[in-house]
Parts: sequence; C-alpha cells; structure tokens
Amino acid sequence: MIDVALVVGGATLVAGVAGSLAAARLPTLRLQLAALGLVSVVLPLAAVTLSGVLMFRSDHDLTILAVAAASALAAVGGALLLGRRILARLEALREASARVAAGDLGARAPETPPAELAEVGRGFNEMAGAVERLFDARRQLVAGASHDLRTPLAALQAMVEAMQDGVAPPERYLGAVAEQVQVLAGRVDDLFELARIDAGALSLELREADLGAVVATCVRGAQAQADARRVALSAHVEPGAPPVRFDPREMERVLQNLLANALRHTPADGTVAVRLGPAEDGVWVSVEDTGEGIPEEALGQVFERFWRGDPARVRDPRSGDGAGLGLAIARGLVEAHGGRIWAENRPGGGARVTFTLPAAG
Repeated sequence: MIDVALVVGGATLVAGVAGSLAAARLPTLRLQLAALGLVSVVLPLAAVTLSGVLMFRSDHDLTILAVAAASALAAVGGALLLGRRILARLEALREASARVAAGDLGARAPETPPAELAEVGRGFNEMAGAVERLFDARRQLVAGASHDLRTPLAALQAMVEAMQDGVAPPERYLGAVAEQVQVLAGRVDDLFELARIDAGALSLELREADLGAVVATCVRGAQAQADARRVALSAHVEPGAPPVRFDPREMERVLQNLLANALRHTPADGTVAVRLGPAEDGVWVSVEDTGEGIPEEALGQVFERFWRGDPARVRDPRSGDGAGLGLAIARGLVEAHGGRIWAENRPGGGARVTFTLPAAG
C-alpha cells in the first residue's frame, strides 16, 4: 500500500508541475486562470480515484468517489466564476489605460475590491491625474508665454515700422526699443528657469553662507526702485539664526522676485520690509508690504504660473505689469533647496510671503 501511495503521489506532483508550466504558457489570463483551476482540482481528484480503484472494491467507496468528483466539478465552476470577476476588473483597468493612451486624460479606473486590484486602480488614477495636471500646466505655460511675449514684440514691431517709414527719428525710439528688448530677455530667462525647475535640471551650488548678507545685497539692489516709487524699504535680521546651506545666486533670485512683487503692489508712502529669523529647524525669511493684500480665495494659487486672477487676462493675481512667473520661480527654487514657501495677508493690511530653509547638516 505504501508503494502505491508513493507512486501515486509522485505522479501527481510531476503532473501538477507540468500542468502549471503549461498553464503559464497560455496566451490570455482568462485561459491561465481556467487551466490552473482545472489542474488544481482534477489532479487531486484523479489521485483519489486511482487510489480508490487500486485499494478498494466496494460500491460505497465508488459512491464516495462520485461525490468527490461532483464536488470537484463544482469547485472548478466556482474558480471559473471567480476568475471571470477578476478579469472583468482587469478589463475595466485596461479600458481606462487605453482611453488615457488615446488622449482622454480624464479617464479613471474603478477602485473596487479585491484589495490588490483596488490598489492598482488607485495608483493608475493618481498617475492619470498627474499626467492631466502636467498637460494642463503645459497648455497654460504655452498660452501664458504667448501672451506675455506678444506684447513687447508688438511694441517693438510698431516702433521699428515707425522708424522704417520715417514717421519718427530712430533716436526717439532707441531707448524704448532697448527697454522692450530687456523685457523680452527677462521673459525668456524666466521661462528657461521654469523649464529647468520642471525638468529637475537645476544645478545648485550649495555652500554654507550668510543669508543675512544676501538679504542686505538684495535690499540695496532694490533701493533705487523703492525710491522711485516713494516706498520705504528696510531689512531686519534677528540674532540666533543657524547656518544654512544654499546657492547664493539662486537665493538672490528668490529675494529679487519677492521684492519686485512687493514693490509693484505697494502704493506711494508705503513700506516693504524683509525680515530674517531663526526657525525651529532652520531659518525663515519674509517679505511683507503695506499694499492691497491678496484675495483670500487666491492665497493658495499665487504661486501658480500665469494664474488667471482676471479671466480676461493671463497674469499674476496681484500684478499690474508682471508676467506672473516670479512667484512660481521663487517656489521652485525654495523647494529645490528643501524649504517651503507660502503667502498670507498681514493683520494690519498688505501681504506677506514667507519661506524657510533647513539648517545646515
């Protein structure tokens, strides 16, 4: 009897491995599941039947084998039904991926059980949402860039045509042409910086430096603009700030953008202040003004490029003449340094933009 059991067991093991390998080579998941269910039920049934034929001779034993056979067939049917439900979930995921690939970025997969397929569906939906946001940002960037480059180009074209037609002498427009060229250069530089931030291609030269000295340099550089607008500009550095590692050139750009934004929206006889102090795990820097402030509904959007504060125009929500890129660039550079940035309204009026940088080490 023991020899018979060993022979039957070995034969069942070999047949099971061969059947599983054969099922794995079938072309569709539906066929693989059906074949696997068939193999997992038929082999034990065959082993039991063979053992009964060899070891038993009574009709009762054959009746037991018939009941086992019926139960096995029922198990096969249940496995096929379960496989059908799983395949239906996979088919829904496949259809959603096909729609996204065809350009329907709003397509989403069902997040229904079983848990593993629900997790795959959530991951797919997060990926599809990120792709949709990326394409929206690209369209917004193209539209905004076209708008902001068209204005200085139109002005240049008008002045060049006036000089060509002899309507005005060249010296009358030379200064204005130089200004518009500078505006164009600034717009292109901003777009290039945003492209580097989006692509993760920023090459930061991090070193431990005095952030207070960078603040002082930027305030001195903006003093002439503040004087022209009759705005009081000041810097305040609190003691006890820990050393931080940053790229001085890029951090100067952050502060220049924040200062230009604050000065642009501060009326005459107003004030703009830059403050620096120690934070819990680094330092904080804020640029605050006494301007009109930021609409409450726009506080979470001021760092988006070309945010439409006015549906008829593409520009920074508080800008009167900017391109709406300065705050977006500032956010990208601060986050590249491992910090964070946010905007808020001051209790006494005006706006405050604050960013933090982590302490060195």
